[in-house]
Amino acid sequence: MMVPAVLLLIGALTAVAAPRLLARAGADWPDREPVLALWVWQCVVAAVLLCCVLSMTLSAAAAWQEVRGHVFATAPHGVVEAYAFGAAGVWAPAAAVTLACGGVWSAVMLVREVVRARARRRRRRAELLVRAPLLPGEEPGNDRLVVLEGERPDAWWLPGPSPRLVITTAALRRLKGRQLDAVLAHEQGHARARHDWLLHCSSALAGGFPQVPVFAAFRDEMHRLVELAADDMASRRFGRLTTALALVELNEHRGVFGPCPAPGAQVPERVHRLLTPPVRLTAARRLRLTVLASLVPVVPVLVAFVPGLRALG
Repeated sequence: MMVPAVLLLIGALTAVAAPRLLARAGADWPDREPVLALWVWQCVVAAVLLCCVLSMTLSAAAAWQEVRGHVFATAPHGVVEAYAFGAAGVWAPAAAVTLACGGVWSAVMLVREVVRARARRRRRRAELLVRAPLLPGEEPGNDRLVVLEGERPDAWWLPGPSPRLVITTAALRRLKGRQLDAVLAHEQGHARARHDWLLHCSSALAGGFPQVPVFAAFRDEMHRLVELAADDMASRRFGRLTTALALVELNEHRGVFGPCPAPGAQVPERVHRLLTPPVRLTAARRLRLTVLASLVPVVPVLVAFVPGLRALG
């Protein structure tokens, strides 16, 4: 009964080695292809989670006959024997329970992130109603753009049943020409790609398991890559210079372009990337990386099915 242990070993090695391997593969390729980098990171994290889920399932099947009957209900007798569940020791129930608790904890962390996000959204909608109340006789509409009085240039996307872009009058005075359209395209890019769910999942995994390197790196990269991907969506429609100028106009007052920018400030790097666009990977290399990344989650599935496939001959 070695398959659950092998799956755990693969998951542990991937969780530790994947961030280092991706960093050594080239520091600039995620900036050149942020959408592809998002896909690679999702595949790596999915592989780690699959290792844990499959190991938990097989450990539970080895520990309890009832679980085994459900998992292998339609499998031939020879397939069940190939997994050698009878050789499982006392570690099988302990591993199954531990991994199940990890899964429950992950779900709790994800629910917490979603609840917090919704609470922030409700709070911002309540503030929006206070700052921009409906006039007597006015009905709530589906306006995509809401303008607020404000001395600080700011703009943000408010998701929900009726998503809208909220922008201050100071931002309107600073944004010129198609810069406002670029800001709207950037925020719509986040909404269309459901970047909020990527951020929720990455924050939940990193918050629930802060000592796991791949989850911490996943969270940090998601926050950076989703902004680069949205920048590219806006620049494809309205140009890189227009998008870069819009970023400058909205963030210049925050001091991010000064000699001592705030720690973790990414806006200067994003502006530099837009003004000096890196050379994209060739289509063949993008396809090759996409296929290789898609095969990573397949590895634990193949490992889990090897004894059964051998038994079927």
